[in-house]
Amino acid sequence: MIPHRLTLPMLVQVGVAASLLGGCVYYNGMYNANRLANSARKAEREGRTFEANNLWGQVVTKAESVVVRHPKSKYADEAAVLKGVALARMGQCEPALAPLGRVAAASVGTDLTEDALLATGRCQVSMGNISAADAAFAEVIDSKNSWRRREARFLRAQTLRHAGRYEEALTVLEEVRQPRAVPERLLSLAGAGRVPEAMALADSLVARGDTTQPWDSLLVSLGRQDPSSASSLVDRVGRLPNRPAETRARWLLDDGRRLIGSDTARARSRFQEAVKIGGPGDAAGRASLELARLDLLGVRQPRELSPVIRSLRANAEVYRSAANELIGISSAASGVLTATASVTPGSPQGDLRLFLAAEAARDTLVAPRLAAGLFQRILREWPESPYAPKAALAAQRLNPEWADSARALLEARYLESPYLAMIRGEEGSAYRQLEDSLGAFAAVQAQAAGRTPGIRPATPGRPVPAGPDDDRAAPGRPRPAPTNPDLIP
Repeated sequence: MIPHRLTLPMLVQVGVAASLLGGCVYYNGMYNANRLANSARKAEREGRTFEANNLWGQVVTKAESVVVRHPKSKYADEAAVLKGVALARMGQCEPALAPLGRVAAASVGTDLTEDALLATGRCQVSMGNISAADAAFAEVIDSKNSWRRREARFLRAQTLRHAGRYEEALTVLEEVRQPRAVPERLLSLAGAGRVPEAMALADSLVARGDTTQPWDSLLVSLGRQDPSSASSLVDRVGRLPNRPAETRARWLLDDGRRLIGSDTARARSRFQEAVKIGGPGDAAGRASLELARLDLLGVRQPRELSPVIRSLRANAEVYRSAANELIGISSAASGVLTATASVTPGSPQGDLRLFLAAEAARDTLVAPRLAAGLFQRILREWPESPYAPKAALAAQRLNPEWADSARALLEARYLESPYLAMIRGEEGSAYRQLEDSLGAFAAVQAQAAGRTPGIRPATPGRPVPAGPDDDRAAPGRPRPAPTNPDLIP
């Protein structure tokens, strides 16, 4: 029978029971969330990734329930932090960072605090915030838990390397004796410029036939410090077993590109090896393109373009991935060859056609010797052309040995040219009129050849001279005044 009236002792008992029941509910919620988290960690350690992700998803649900239903309970902060850890382990870093951030003010155990710091660091790395990641990992490197201590040291070494702090990374790695630390040590040694040590470690790995190392990254890092040593390592790793031909050809291609500035002959040899090894693959096609570019660097006379054009066209048939670039350079070379052969002294607008051919040789073919010769040809055959001083300026930059002669010529013959007036900082309307006329002529020539109007851009990845002779702006577009204070005394 239900009493009609509740006495004060009875009311107290009801209140206490309700409080205990509520506390039991959120205590059980946290207990279940922690139990699932432990199961997820165990699944991760055992390589059961799919199961681990499923368990972490359940942790999110349980922890979220505690936070929403009991936001003022003593477990609310713990539940929020655990939810952040779970989200981070599932790769959902953006929503994870806010709850993980509560760990600084929360009163939670050491284990969860360190898990949260590791999760925060990993998420910051994935989002590109290296300094924030390093700060998080630094909090855990002296953990009493051996697993978290090793993990924090390894991850911090990675962030230090990414930040370019190679020596600090090596110091942290001294206490990490795991196989996964070997590539980090290799990359940090190379980055620190400790090339002999990096090479010794690499040699030991190559001798064991270790194909698991990040050889691509190591070659890039070592190449920045010492291209010669990187080239030597290419020879070593090329002997590793079961390396695909495309991979070996790519290593040779990249090695050749690194060597162009210091050892052209060896760079050419590398490109030739890549072509030989790579078959019809992309790396071989790119290597054939680099060989053509090396050939163009040495071209002095238009007639020397003919064998290069034939080679480019033949390679375009073999290497489909590089065909567009091969055909593009071939077409530009053909255009230069045709223009220079058809222009003779006295040809209508011959100075303009020759000037555009010289620009194409300079910018698209990146054939500086050929371009310099064509600019100088304008000075010989069209000395009265208003573009002759512009040609002299361009030739001077391409051929520094001709600088004194160019200076004397400009002073003696072209001192009143609008181009030199612009260099002196004088009013530039005449300069702009000449440039617009040249741009309009270039547009007509491009339309006649079936190209997009405008002077052709430079080949990607190649340096292009700039300055007073740089006239690749669109017709009618304002151009900045060129400056060269050393040109006129």
